[in-house]
Amino acid sequence: MTPIRCSICGKKFDSESSAFMPFCSERCKRIDFGRWLDERYGLPCEPPEENADSPEEEA
Repeated sequence: MTPIRCSICGKKFDSESSAFMPFCSERCKRIDFGRWLDERYGLPCEPPEENADSPEEEA
């Protein structure tokens, strides 16, 4: 039995008996999914490099 803490609600639960790992319940799983959809979470990325072959706009 490995108790861990749910990242959404903070409740301790048994990781081996949870069907919603890494969450304690379906509710917490859905909350996390909703946060991804609302773009509250994101992955870091670097801005695209400018292409040296593209023509520069003249002012």
